[in-house]
Amino acid sequence: MRKLTKEQKRDIRAIATKKDEDIDFSDIPVVLDWSKAEVGKFYRPKKTPVTMRLDADVIAWLKTEGPGYQTKANGLLRHAMLSFQAEGKRRRTRGSSQQARLPKQQRRKA
Repeated sequence: MRKLTKEQKRDIRAIATKKDEDIDFSDIPVVLDWSKAEVGKFYRPKKTPVTMRLDADVIAWLKTEGPGYQTKANGLLRHAMLSFQAEGKRRRTRGSSQQARLPKQQRRKA
């Protein structure tokens, strides 16, 4: 993301000091159709540096598209996490146990 210019920072400060009712929105069209909205487009979760040991072929595959392999890995892990969470919710609503679906080696001893 590009850094803001001095003029942009000045404009933001000026807008930030205004009250909501003092801002003129008359030149902005009212949006009634949100079907093309991108959920989470501007969401930037906090990043935490970690050290992981990954297989060489996995790293090579991630790097095939050029720079940004860590971002790609993060995206793949986020997709897996969200899929796993969604699957867990579906299982709970059906009344089945997550433990019952795990291999015996991974089940917690009760």
